[in-house]
Amino acid sequence: MLKRKATRVALAILLSTVAGSALAQDKVKLTFLFDNAPSTVAMAEALATAFEAKHPDIDVETESRPGGGDGDNIIKTRLATGEMSDVFLYNSGSLFQAMNPTQNLVDLSGEAFQANVIDSFKTVVTGTDGKVYGAPIGTAMGGGILYNIPIYKELGLSVPKSWAEFEANNDKIKTAGKTAVIQTFGATWTSQLFVLGDFYNVLASDPNFATDYTAGKAKYASTPAAMKGFERQEEVFKAGYLNEDFAAATFEDGVTKVATGEGAHYPMLSFAVANIKELAPEHVNDVGFFAIPGDDAANNGLTTWMPAGLYIPKTTKHEAEAKEFIAFVASVEGCDIQTQSAGATGPYLVKGCTLPTDVPPVVSDLLPYFQDGGHSAPALEFLSPIKGPALEQITVEVGSGIRSAADGAALYDEDVKKQAQQLGLPGW
Repeated sequence: MLKRKATRVALAILLSTVAGSALAQDKVKLTFLFDNAPSTVAMAEALATAFEAKHPDIDVETESRPGGGDGDNIIKTRLATGEMSDVFLYNSGSLFQAMNPTQNLVDLSGEAFQANVIDSFKTVVTGTDGKVYGAPIGTAMGGGILYNIPIYKELGLSVPKSWAEFEANNDKIKTAGKTAVIQTFGATWTSQLFVLGDFYNVLASDPNFATDYTAGKAKYASTPAAMKGFERQEEVFKAGYLNEDFAAATFEDGVTKVATGEGAHYPMLSFAVANIKELAPEHVNDVGFFAIPGDDAANNGLTTWMPAGLYIPKTTKHEAEAKEFIAFVASVEGCDIQTQSAGATGPYLVKGCTLPTDVPPVVSDLLPYFQDGGHSAPALEFLSPIKGPALEQITVEVGSGIRSAADGAALYDEDVKKQAQQLGLPGW
């Protein structure tokens, strides 16, 4: 009798183990790739955890990659070799086009969640075939200058609306013995803001630049308004405004320096407020934001960036689950999780998503540019499929005094030419 009972117990344990193993095997493993910025990692991990809670039959395996050129190469290599994650986060706009979406990505045009995605985002993840291949993650951003509010108050400075006013502020800051402009060329991608963030001013001077540029008719080196971004980066170096460690400092160093008052200005995208919240949370209200000033104070405006996109490669074996995950991210619940995990950094492009009332100064300074009566224009990469991959290396050289602004612009024109020819654009 005891022997028979022991046998039944052993059999029950065996069946339980087998059932548990079978359930574990039945779970779908969905892989998710994203960049390694601390705010992105926090946001991606929180979304994965929340999605798993709602879908116990799916495990989301997360993986981070470098940003900048190294990250671009990883994306291209994985797509080319068929080893891309089931869902991945990457740029919208010109870098999206460089992925050859019609060949490599799953068409998301007909998905129900697209009804809640604002149309302006869809235009920057639409392939040459007119199909939509992505959904937004994160918020729209501005490219401009983060500034230290306590330094401005201490020196009695006002937010500049012209380049001349910006230079006057820098002179006062330098005279006071402080670092006027922070640069972080240890992370090469951060070197591009004086050029890319100046595009509102380029369009204000030359409204047809994006069209002519795409057609091969307009060049940086021969367009005075477009040259100014390179020239101004050269100016701030020659004026001695930079932090001593500009050549080695990282992005994380930059946001910490501007937050703690080690420097007054940091040219950067506004999403960096999330990194300030993580790296120097006690100083998140000490940092404001303004657009990169141009020549005309009366026409001061912001260059804007669309959010990154989430994409599915055609090589995925879990297309249905990948679409479920993207639909979750592109929902009001997904927006709320992003805000809770990474902070509110700008407007969402999903209908119904809102921001808290107590947003940091960077965000409250940013929002008026997007609202009625504000002045803003998309960055060039959202108006043209062309963005040369070597820009970050060129702007490091110009910003370090290694190469002149004129030489940098001419070199970038050659870099752009190669990419335009690879894309098969007419006029090149």
